Formats: sequence, structure tokens, C-alpha cells
Amino acid sequence: MGVDFSRMAERKMLAALAEGKLSHLPGEGKPLPTRLDLLYLDPIEALGFRLMREAGMIPKELELNKQRHAAREAWQAASDEERDRLMPLIADLDMRYNIAHEARLHLMKHH
Repeated sequence: MGVDFSRMAERKMLAALAEGKLSHLPGEGKPLPTRLDLLYLDPIEALGFRLMREAGMIPKELELNKQRHAAREAWQAASDEERDRLMPLIADLDMRYNIAHEARLHLMKHH
């Protein structure tokens, strides 16, 4: 029989809430920040990246993903001529992101 981590986590959170450990935390009552660079990641990967960012290390994969999303937003708001100029940039960022992403997955698989 496997461990139900979601139930265990929920019980821990409810206990912490009952003990008042979740009160008066920074950002309490405010919406969670939207992180476009983490939007399409597995939650466990997103947590790992967040911990690295808080330690002052921003993985290349996240930086490229952020640039990709910004370029796509610019493309959506652009004129036809500007879109033609942005397409090679988006393709380059996509390729570089995919290389960094695959390299990380390969490293994780072999370690």
C-alpha cells in the first residue's frame, strides 16, 4: 500500500493552520504571484527552480522560457511587419529552450 502524500500534506497544513503557524506570513491575503516562466512546468520542477532562484541561481532554462513568453506576447501585439521580424527570434528562443530543457532532463535521468 502506497503513501498518500496529498492527504499527509493536507493534514499537516490543517494542523499548522489550527496552531496559528500560517498566520501573519509575508503576502498573507494577497493573490499568489503569476510566474510565467514556471507556468508549464511540473509542480515539483517548479518548486526546485523556485528554490534555486531564491538561492540566487537562475537556471538558463527558466530565463529562456521567460524570454520566449515575452517574445510571444510581443508577437501577439505586433503589426504584420513586426511579426515577421519576431518570428526568427521566437524560433531561436524555442530551440535554445528545448536544448536546455532536454539537457536538464538527460542530466536528471543519469544522476
